[in-house]
Amino acid sequence: MNTLQTIWSALTVPNELLFKIISIPLNYLDVYIGMLLFTTILSISNTNKQRLIYVGLYGTMATIITFVVPTSYSVFANIILWPLMVYFVFKTTILKSILAEAITLIVTSILEFIFANIFLQFFNITSEMIMTIPIYRLIVVLSIYLIMFLLTKLIHIFKLNIQIFDNMNIKTKILLIINALLIVIVLAMQFYLLRFYSVSMPTFITLISIIGLIAYFAVSLYSMINVSKLESTKIDLENANNTIHSLTILHDQVRSFKHDFDNMVNSIGGYVVNEDIEGLKKYYNQLLEECHKTNNLYALSPTVINHPAIYHLLATKYYEADHKNIQINLDVFLDLNEIEERMKIYDFTRILGILLDNAIEATVECEKKIINVTFRKEMSNNMIAVIIQNTYNNKDVNTETIYQKGVSSKENHSGLGLWKIRQILMHNNNLNLFTTKNEEFFTQQFEIFK
Repeated sequence: MNTLQTIWSALTVPNELLFKIISIPLNYLDVYIGMLLFTTILSISNTNKQRLIYVGLYGTMATIITFVVPTSYSVFANIILWPLMVYFVFKTTILKSILAEAITLIVTSILEFIFANIFLQFFNITSEMIMTIPIYRLIVVLSIYLIMFLLTKLIHIFKLNIQIFDNMNIKTKILLIINALLIVIVLAMQFYLLRFYSVSMPTFITLISIIGLIAYFAVSLYSMINVSKLESTKIDLENANNTIHSLTILHDQVRSFKHDFDNMVNSIGGYVVNEDIEGLKKYYNQLLEECHKTNNLYALSPTVINHPAIYHLLATKYYEADHKNIQINLDVFLDLNEIEERMKIYDFTRILGILLDNAIEATVECEKKIINVTFRKEMSNNMIAVIIQNTYNNKDVNTETIYQKGVSSKENHSGLGLWKIRQILMHNNNLNLFTTKNEEFFTQQFEIFK
């Protein structure tokens, strides 16, 4: 009985040491609840391993900050550490890492203001008592976590998450990142003022500050979403233009083929009548080349290449190669949206773009200009393979040293493309790239595992 009385007494009076001890499990709970909230709102994909690493590592570091860094500065230490942890653990974008912090901070600030004022009125206590007496602080914090958890579930059920920050160009991303950083700075200052000076500030001033904070965050987030939508619309229009261009070329070729069909039949008949088999073979090969080009244009279709970012890249490279009289043979045997389930589409398009650029640059120097691009899925090991073959002249190229920084087989090139691919591979344990060559083709096989 005396033990319970002692514990209750320690919980109901200002006790800085006990407050810090209680904060140890609360730090891990705080990190976990915040993680659930921002990964749900921002649609950040994550695994059990990533969640465990994030909660364990960040919870431990937050606990160390609690004991080592003075209370008045611990807020800023956590604000600097937070987006870094999100970025490196979940391997997401800088913009989403900053927004993850901003969204969680604003929700926490609002809920803390609401519950603190409820307890002030209900228990007839002061703000200082909530900040210093463990039992009051514990009740407020657990109430906040409960509401955040329920809010996360509602967002998940009603699909209120944001999924439109990925398809943007670099300039727009930089502007949004700067805007997000300003949001975090303002939130940090407001959070600091509300937490440590709310005792001396009238409730009305605190309320106005919270409302202003919500309004600023809402307007900023709304602006970001609109900019992201405009970028997505711009990409969709570019893809539509590429589709129209493909269909126009295809239509013209089909019309031309139909117009010349009678002449083709008569030409074939002439070779047959004269029993000119060698001439017929030569004519057939030329006709087959024209058919291949038409078939490739059929393959270059949004219904076949059903991922907008990949379609836009392939269409651009196809027309670039076509202007250089390079024949691209394209085969797609899978749903390209599966790629995004295995790796960041940003990294995939960077790798694909570098490999296609290298193939075009090597092929343009050849007498026989051919590039074969194949997308296929191997069911036996659940692996997606992207195979790029191209004709080449430099038969002495070293397939090992080409991945080193600054090494290039081409004049006036930095040699950074394949080196950058190697850096991406090193940060993803489900990706492989194999380079081989024979007398005719130089081959890059990029493999993506589940």
